[in-house]
Amino acid sequence: MTQALDALAALAQETRLNIHRLLVEAGPEGLSAGRIGEALQLPPATLSFHLAHLARAGLAQSSQEGRFVIYSADFDNMNALVGYLTENCCGGQSCAPTVKPAMKGKGHEAISRSRRRA
Repeated sequence: MTQALDALAALAQETRLNIHRLLVEAGPEGLSAGRIGEALQLPPATLSFHLAHLARAGLAQSSQEGRFVIYSADFDNMNALVGYLTENCCGGQSCAPTVKPAMKGKGHEAISRSRRRA
């Protein structure tokens, strides 16, 4: 549970969420720190701070390729987090509703009280 809380806390910040989304989109090959900074227009110190936070939370990992540091999403930990949330919030079952919710009014709009009374 502690690891799940750390990961969720890390993702609860806009810059880190944007970095993580970018890393997920990049896939296992990842991106260099410079490319991440350029894509999100982040100064190096800010980027380094957020990447370190994601790595401590188990959501990102780094590897050295020559003179570049390549960051990638830690897909194993990310999948473990999703599995943990699914298992513990839905009892291991699908979290999707089994019955479609009733539709209200035209185009799914809520019907006002005055219209309901008429």
